[in-house]
Amino acid sequence: MIEWFAWVQVGVAGVAALSAVVFALLQRTPNDYTLGPVALILVLLVVQMGIAAFAPAAGNSPTGSLLEWWMYAITALVMIPAAMVWALVERSIMSNVVLGLLAASVAVMLTRMHTIWFINSA
Repeated sequence: MIEWFAWVQVGVAGVAALSAVVFALLQRTPNDYTLGPVALILVLLVVQMGIAAFAPAAGNSPTGSLLEWWMYAITALVMIPAAMVWALVERSIMSNVVLGLLAASVAVMLTRMHTIWFINSA
């Protein structure tokens, strides 16, 4: 896991959450401005998982439980497409709320993943 890349992901997730909530408050249905950032979170998460798969071999081992880190990553990876499908099927204002909550949840999960990798004691 690369630390600066993790914080970029948290920032993107925060912006995605904020944009989805703003669009929900404006009574807008899901569109490219709410689904696009969530899709970007998915792409960044897949890249982070690829980095994390090879990081221990390069000497960048987590200080916490690797299993716990992977469970957070896989859970986030499953949640994102599920919320995007929901937003595409049920095109309502509440879908933007769901996308906002998802992005905020993923930001928290990424912060926990960062803690597991860099801060926990072995």
